[in-house]
Formats: sequence, structure tokens, C-alpha cells
Amino acid sequence: MRGGLGVLAGDVMRSAADLELPVIGITLVSRAGYFKQEIGPDGGQIEKPATWRPEAHTRRLGAKVAVHLEGRQVWIIAWLYFVSSVRGASVPVLLLDTNLEENHVEDRTLTDSLYGGDAAYRLKQEAILGIGGVRMLRALAVKIRCFHMNEGHSAFMGLESRRVEPKARRIFTTHTPVDAGHDRFPYTLVTQVLGDYYELEELKELGGSDELNMTRLSLSLADYVNGVARRHAMVSQRMFPGYEIKAVTNGVHPFTWTSEPFRALYSRHWPGWSHNPEALMRSEQLASEDIWNAHMIAKAALIRLVQARAGSQLEAGVPILGLARRMTEYKRIDLLFRDLSRLKSIANSHPFQVVLAGKSHPHDAGGKRIIERLHQYALALKGSVQVAFIPDYDMEVALAMVSGADVWLNTPLPPHEASGTSGMKAAFNGVPNLSILDGWWLEGCIEGITGWAIGNDSQATDESHAASLYDKLEHIILPMWYRDRGAWVNVMRGAIGRNANHFNSQRMMRQYAAEGYLL
Repeated sequence: MRGGLGVLAGDVMRSAADLELPVIGITLVSRAGYFKQEIGPDGGQIEKPATWRPEAHTRRLGAKVAVHLEGRQVWIIAWLYFVSSVRGASVPVLLLDTNLEENHVEDRTLTDSLYGGDAAYRLKQEAILGIGGVRMLRALAVKIRCFHMNEGHSAFMGLESRRVEPKARRIFTTHTPVDAGHDRFPYTLVTQVLGDYYELEELKELGGSDELNMTRLSLSLADYVNGVARRHAMVSQRMFPGYEIKAVTNGVHPFTWTSEPFRALYSRHWPGWSHNPEALMRSEQLASEDIWNAHMIAKAALIRLVQARAGSQLEAGVPILGLARRMTEYKRIDLLFRDLSRLKSIANSHPFQVVLAGKSHPHDAGGKRIIERLHQYALALKGSVQVAFIPDYDMEVALAMVSGADVWLNTPLPPHEASGTSGMKAAFNGVPNLSILDGWWLEGCIEGITGWAIGNDSQATDESHAASLYDKLEHIILPMWYRDRGAWVNVMRGAIGRNANHFNSQRMMRQYAAEGYLL
């Protein structure tokens, strides 16, 4: 998976290793990766190849299985990778690969591209993942007690596991409240690709009568279903009535998303904190000076990275607003720039800086236009507000941003934020959130204690959200940063003690184990 879901999958496996859970991950090898992002002179996104060689990082296993697609046998091998814990344990991940000489030339690239190709390509990928994944586990003599399907892409795993492991438990997690994010395939295409492997009437009964909805198929096959935040579970329940959808709010991996100065600070007070991040609820034990000093070290690292990657010079004595998301319209990453004259007026009284990052899907024209506009806004604000865009957003950039920013900003259009995890990462680094009340922030926001809300739960317009955002910046957040260091550090302490202690993948995986896996 790409973007946030891919990073979340990594955090799931890291916590599984930390907790020594008997978990095995399955994905596609994705030799072509996603893409490297460059920014052209006009501010437009330029996509460059991001290929990798699995043999350089993994070990090929001897098992080989086949899936029948469009009348041909498609052979699949697996590469083995271990996700290791800082505590020494590890969990395996299988990366499925069809790049084999015995396969037809068209089939050799089926596992190469993330979300690439047309509908037929996507359907074949999902068959390889779901059907091929279950067959690979059986070929390796791995006995599975519970299959966890993340998003509808893995729905065929539910069907295949029911056929070969009927007593196994099936868990399904849906990750998107956006209707367009749920894969659908016409039954003519399903029959063309899969032939008569599955009874058409069975598919229609489970996945929808008009077309195969992969989310509905997963829902019908699952023994336990959850959304990734309380609000998201409610939205999903309305989208798919007739199914019981519970909530397991996402979390982030403590050690991975905590900067080095905060790791050192926490370890001095609570050895083993990254394994049991509940220790962070005792954040009152942290001296204000230690919190501030750790943050300023992380902020200096962000300033250096911005200089190196974006060519912009930021100032340590001026607050930084950080904002990084997938660049697509409903994320509204450009909401901050709705009124440039108001921004200039605010900055005239209380100077601030902005650091941005994020990629647009290569086929998302609206997302690409947002990136171009952000660069136009930066030029228009030059001399008033320093705005830096870091190209090629990746995990290194993400960690630097969530730890080095002074405020983490998030402005999606509700209720389209399933959960969101970047703000959770900021909390581990004592960075308060300024966010729309959606996703996890509905659960994590304690106004003025862990950060601040943009608008209220009943407001959902660009105008009202922008007005609230500007008011909070001008009258509360920036004056506090400049005039009351003690109050500011208390909000940092609140983010650590009341957000990071709960919104982490250790708690998330323990909840999955207790409520889903072990019943």
C-alpha cells in the first residue's frame, strides 16, 4: 500500500513484533514502488520512477503457487522480509511476486505497480493478493487462526480462506469514508478474469447484485468489522447498513515516530516507555525546560532539512505550522491560504512560518492543481510569511516535520477523515494539534489542553472553518507561543500525556487481539 495506509501497515507489524504477536503480513512486492516527487519551476509535480530490487532486502522462498486469471495460470512466489522490534523479536512479511519466466509477459508485471493500470489490472492484483496469499500460506504450511482483511482490496482472502480454512476467524477493517475509495468491478469483468472459480450468484449475494463491491464482499465474509475511529465507524455504518461496525481507533508506533531527543527524555524517566506508552500519562513528571529543549533540538533538525531539501531558510525563534497530507481536494490542505490578506495581517502582529509536504496521485488532476497553487501562495506571501514545500514526502521528512513543527495543522472536510495519524505522531513529540474535529481528533481534542479545534462539530463549510482557523491563530495560539512559554509547554505536556499515551499502535494491536483475533 502507498501513503498513510502503507505506513500504518508498517506500524501494525512493528507493534506486532514488539508485543510478540504471532502475526504474518501479506502484500504485493510492488517492484515499481510509488514514485519520487520533484517540483518543476511552475510548482507542478513531476513523477520519477521509484523502483527497488527485493533480492537486495529480502529472501526468496521456495514455495510457488498459481492463480487462474483470464484463462492462464499465473505463478506466484514470495519474498520473505522480517520486521524487527527494538526489543529483539520479529514478525514475517510475505511479498508476492509474479515476475517469473514461466508467466506470460503481461502477467509478469501484475505485482509491480501500486494501484497501477486499469480495472482489470486492479482486479488481478486483488486476486493475487487474496487467493494467492491464502494459497501461499498453505504451501508454506502456515496454519492461520484468524485472517485480517485491511480494506476491500483483500476481500478474496475472505472467500478463499472460507473455502480452505472454514473454522478460521475473519476480521475486516475498513479505512475510508469516501464512497469513491471502495473498489467496484462489473461482473462481466469478474467473469472474464476469474472464470467460474466462484459461483456468480454467490458473489452477487455477498458483494452486491449490480456490481462486485469489494468492501461489501469483505463485510459479508467477516466475523468482526471495525472502522478506524469512532466517527468513522458511525459513518461506515450509515454507508453500509445491516452490518455491525465497531471502532478500533488507529495508533502510531511509539519508537518509530518519536524523535531522538524525546526518545532520550522519555527513556530517562520511564525505561521501556515505547513498549508500554501508557507511561507517558505521567508527563507531569517532565520538567518544562526539558520538554522545550528536546523540542528545540527537533526543530533545529527540521530547519536544516528544509534548507537542504527545499532551499528555504527558517528561523528557530519563529513558530512553524506543519501540514503534510496526500494532496487531494477533500483533504483541503490549502484551507490555510483561503484569505492571504488575513494571513499577512496575522503575521504582521505575530510572525509565523509554514512547512508543507505531500504527493498527489499521478492521476489526480485536482491534487496536482493544489500543489501548484501552494507554490503560488508561497510566492504571494513572500516577505510576510515564509512558506516552504519539501518535495518527495517520505518517512524521514514526516518524522522531521511532526517533531520539528510547533503546531500540527490538519484541515480535511468532515466527515471524510477516516482517522488520520500524522497528528498522533506530532503528539509523541509534544507538538499540539490544530485540527478539524473529525477522525481521531474528535476523541483526542481537549481544547487548550492537547491542542485546539478548528470550528465545531456542527460546522462543515470552508468559510466557517477558515474563519475559526484564523481566529485561533490570531487570538490564542500565536499570542500564547510568544508571550506565555509556561502555558505553551503545558499544552505540549498535555499532547504527550493525554494523546500519545493512548493513540499508539501498541494499544491498537492489543485491542485487535482482545476484541478480534482471540475470540
